[in-house]
Amino acid sequence: MGILSKKHDYEIPSSGVQSVETITLGCIKQTILIQAVDVSKPVLLFIHGGPSMPLPGVSSKGRDYTIVTNTKELVKNFVVVFWDQRGTGKSYHNDIPQKSMTIEQFISDANELTDYLRDRFKQEKIFLAAHSWGTTIGLNLASRYPEKFYSYVGFSQIVSWTENDRLALKWLKEEAKRRGNKKAIDELENVGEPPYLESFAQWSLIRKWQRIFNTLVYQTENAPGLIGLTMDMVRSDEYSLKDVYHTYYKGFKLIYSQSFIEELATNNFMESVSKLPIPVTFIHGRHDFHVNGSLVEEFVERLNAPKGKRIIWSEKSAHAFHPDDTKLIEQHLIEELRHLKME
Repeated sequence: MGILSKKHDYEIPSSGVQSVETITLGCIKQTILIQAVDVSKPVLLFIHGGPSMPLPGVSSKGRDYTIVTNTKELVKNFVVVFWDQRGTGKSYHNDIPQKSMTIEQFISDANELTDYLRDRFKQEKIFLAAHSWGTTIGLNLASRYPEKFYSYVGFSQIVSWTENDRLALKWLKEEAKRRGNKKAIDELENVGEPPYLESFAQWSLIRKWQRIFNTLVYQTENAPGLIGLTMDMVRSDEYSLKDVYHTYYKGFKLIYSQSFIEELATNNFMESVSKLPIPVTFIHGRHDFHVNGSLVEEFVERLNAPKGKRIIWSEKSAHAFHPDDTKLIEQHLIEELRHLKME
């Protein structure tokens, strides 16, 4: 596989693997990035957020900081797999039916990918991690097929989209008043209460003010801004400008239909997952008001997890994780290997 060029953050020796591959999942060609110094190591599948925001994803090739974790040490301990989900990044195609963009289809794609990786690397189980929207896929996957996973780690875990929107609306109203932003106050007072099933405009208005009020990134020294976070796609050797366009424009149009928004409102892990028979960890930004951590705390308290459960707070992070925290997160993921030894 050769050595990465010096412009990358780390090198993988020719004895390892640094491969961008296209496979078929759910009858759609989708692209994955596989990275490992030693291909005999356990597999770690990471499911990105969004939807249609493939970070970490294929564009993370050779990058250490990936919005959620660092990878320089991770690839020494795991076969790390990043996946561009259907309809985004390298997995966008013009002929993908919009009706196929459903939670159930994403779960099915992820399950197919899990089985592909288990078979390819001859491993009975793999490790599973997910971020934000990806946690909707990840926790469903872990709860339905626990026999396929050593453990599950949820970053910025979404527990209930509807309840999270209620908490987001409350926080946004308070923030608008604190800032004296009359336009925000007026729009937020008139948007109505979740769930937003009647109009996509209601749902998108909440996201607009979340973006303006910076719920994604906590502004501290050395914290990358939202534009900086997404520049990895522009700088990526694997991404063309067309791939970036597909992510930010066509992918968004493909996924965010009214029917998809309505489906999101039905996903509530408080009701659907009461027990998880594998070890589970939730890692949340202390300043994350995009996905409210209070729901995660409540869910962890209720969850019956006989093999262990915990919540870890990243003190410098919001929804996107600060580089200082991602160094610690990388170590938390490496510590997950203890579950393999306990089998």
